[in-house]
Amino acid sequence: MTTVQAPPPSAPPPSTSSPSAPPAPVGTLPAVRPPAPRRRSVPRRIQVITGVTVTTLALLFGSLAVGSAAARDGLRVIGRDAGPQVLATAGLYFGLSDMDAQIADALLMGQGYGERRQEALARYERRRSEADDALMKAFELSGDDPAERRTVQSVLDGLGRYERLVGQALLLDSQARHPAGAPPERVVAVYRQATDLMRLVLLPQAYNLTLESGTIVRRTYDEKSVVVPALRVVVIVTGLVALACLVWLQVYLARRFRRVFGLALLAATLATAVALVAGASVLGQDERDLRAAKTQGFDPVLNVARARAISNSMQGDQSRYLLDKVRADTYEHTYLDKAQTVFYLPAGNLDAYHAAVTASRTGYLGLMGDRLGGQDGERTLSAYQAFQRADTGFRALAAAGRADDAVAARLGEVRQAFDTYDGALVALSRGHEDAFRRAVGDGERALDDLWRLLPFAIGGIALLILAGVWPRLKEYR
Repeated sequence: MTTVQAPPPSAPPPSTSSPSAPPAPVGTLPAVRPPAPRRRSVPRRIQVITGVTVTTLALLFGSLAVGSAAARDGLRVIGRDAGPQVLATAGLYFGLSDMDAQIADALLMGQGYGERRQEALARYERRRSEADDALMKAFELSGDDPAERRTVQSVLDGLGRYERLVGQALLLDSQARHPAGAPPERVVAVYRQATDLMRLVLLPQAYNLTLESGTIVRRTYDEKSVVVPALRVVVIVTGLVALACLVWLQVYLARRFRRVFGLALLAATLATAVALVAGASVLGQDERDLRAAKTQGFDPVLNVARARAISNSMQGDQSRYLLDKVRADTYEHTYLDKAQTVFYLPAGNLDAYHAAVTASRTGYLGLMGDRLGGQDGERTLSAYQAFQRADTGFRALAAAGRADDAVAARLGEVRQAFDTYDGALVALSRGHEDAFRRAVGDGERALDDLWRLLPFAIGGIALLILAGVWPRLKEYR
């Protein structure tokens, strides 16, 4: 009988738990270990702070660029574009009015002032050439404005008609060979057409050109006087925020890495502060230069130019007063209107105005009312009073029937008094022109210096920030 032996029992599997670790009590959860600190949180924070800093710096330099561009545009319009166009058209008004005055003087002289008559005609030719040049300049400066170009073309066409009438009047006057005084009626009739064309058509059109360009200057100044200061405030605010961000970045790096402040970031902070101060200073200077160019240069120069043109037309009315007896009263009234436009004092007639001007050193309004301060202003007023006194005597001679003496006075002492007054106006205008050019030039030079330094400041600050931040980021690579 065969006996089958059973296999030995297999050994139990080895335990995987550590012999020293006791079994966990029933019903308890295993302990949860805290996560290890993430190393990438520090570089991420550095990148965020650096990004915020760079953004504020971009806003600083962007607002600085926009503000300086706005200031440059204002200086360009006032000092190089519409401003010179206004002065050119004001010179056109003067040249046209003087052309008509010289023709009136030449017709009044007749055969009695041969050499002076030739001088008046030569001056007429010079003024005609100057008027042509002013019209060409106004046409060029008008750019693509169709209204201004049409006005300039209309003045050119009208000036051609005026010259033809003047040529006809001078031819008839030469044929008449009359002595000094009023020429024959046929001469006066032709000149009357010419002076009506000048006074009623050409001079108003020239004045309209001045008004149109002056509107551009005023609108530009009003806009830039608001925009430039506002952008200057933006530059200051963004600059201060950028400085705060740079300080924030340095403090964070110093605390996190337990090191002193980095020289590169300190240099970037200093460069940003310099850029902020320089940019705000330049914009502040340009704001002042814009104001000076407009209020101390452009406005006074334009007022004096208009006063000079109207005064020249006013003294032409003196010759027309003797030349055209039919319209003598009309020319006397227009003389008074023009005089009150330049130096206003309340007066109902010319005699009352003469008396008021003789007795008054203050209280004037009109174009020259605000221009009488200083030595040049006082000299101008004194010369104007002397001119009005000469006008009083000249009209007294005409009223007494002493036509020859009135003509001699008009072409002698009255003309000399006017030339002295006109010279005072020129000297007064020259001072304001110097202030105008100086303000525009100073503003443009300051902007040029800023634009030369701006690219270096932007590039330098960017490199300094990179040099200060990149070594810290490399420690985590």
